[in-house]
Amino acid sequence: MFLAQARRNPGLHVLGVADLSIDRAREALARAEWPPPQFAATDFDNALKSGGTHVTDDGDSLVGARGLDVLVEATGNPLAGIRYALKAIEEGRHLVMVNVEADVLAGPVLARRAESAGLVYSLAYGDQPALICELVEWARTNGFEVVCAGKGTKHRPVYHTSTPDTVWDHYGIDAETAARGGMNPRMFNSFLDGTKSAIEMAAVSNATGLEPQPEGLNFPPCGIDRLPDVCRPRDEGGQLAHSGTVEVVSCVHPDGAAVDRHLRWGVYVTIEGSGDYIRRCFTEYGLPTDDSGRYTAVYRPNHLVGMELATSVMRAGIQGEATGAPRAFVADVAAAAKRDLAEGEILDGEGGYRVYGKLMPAASAVREDVLPIGLAHQLRLKRGVAAGRPVHRTDVELGTDSDVLSLREEMERKLSDTG
Repeated sequence: MFLAQARRNPGLHVLGVADLSIDRAREALARAEWPPPQFAATDFDNALKSGGTHVTDDGDSLVGARGLDVLVEATGNPLAGIRYALKAIEEGRHLVMVNVEADVLAGPVLARRAESAGLVYSLAYGDQPALICELVEWARTNGFEVVCAGKGTKHRPVYHTSTPDTVWDHYGIDAETAARGGMNPRMFNSFLDGTKSAIEMAAVSNATGLEPQPEGLNFPPCGIDRLPDVCRPRDEGGQLAHSGTVEVVSCVHPDGAAVDRHLRWGVYVTIEGSGDYIRRCFTEYGLPTDDSGRYTAVYRPNHLVGMELATSVMRAGIQGEATGAPRAFVADVAAAAKRDLAEGEILDGEGGYRVYGKLMPAASAVREDVLPIGLAHQLRLKRGVAAGRPVHRTDVELGTDSDVLSLREEMERKLSDTG
């Protein structure tokens, strides 16, 4: 989606595209309606001179290419994303982090390093976290107290146990149709089982300071007209553990029935009116309110993902601004067992068969020494873990990338002065 729009922007030059498969990258460019001569540059110098695009399977060469201003990191792999982020900072490149998995694993410390180097580290506009951050910034700029911020999705409690084998049944898609469309079952399963929602809300918390609820996300079914009723504190009649938090609302009820006027693809913020006059204004201007008139919601019904990503690229490269960035370590995402896991089993990470991501306050995650979902790849369990329980670092043989671990430990050590 980004590539389809990028070639239509006269102020933007896509210097290069890196993918493990050059053929796959070229197929993506062709699918985005790029004429083949436009991505036929033989190297980065040729691309810089001609205004064309070089396709490579060497990500390091792209990050180090002469003339590169902004790197878009979109691998989706947290370990790879952190490695390329570090290299981008070393090479003096602004960074747009589409890879939310990497952002949640080590974003606060990466953003701090980028800032120290005079560079921009930015969330990706078009993805829901950056759009939510924009709504939070709007509310605070105008003097409103943010009660809750979040997004919509499709979620039922049973989805937490979904696997790549069951994901298409939940979506109502034929497996053969999904395969023909090139749909990745693990990626779709990450959205379905709640992992992606947890990761995205952790990114919002770390960028805005909104504190996750103790239990994480509850996914209450809620349409746009009921946002002020549902997304307010429980002691005021709502479903939030406290004010100043994040929540994801579902477009379906637990029995699968559709929610009226749902927000499946949108984002929202609920705010509190400061007095009777402002509360009357809410009503006079047609905003939905709770029964007291005290709370209202502002929302955007959709997000255009990569079609809007150039906003981040241009703001970083031209204005030196981020469209949302982590400022503190406020939230984390723990790996939780989808079923009873036995000693010796190998964790298979996000969207897989064994674990899903659960949102937690960062202080709780560090105190309980849980295993972040971003590290839960190809790790052997030293002991069993009951279904629904978080996996702890002491439960696994932790032998992952040392650079990533040291970054993560640096972030956790600085919890007291960043949170």
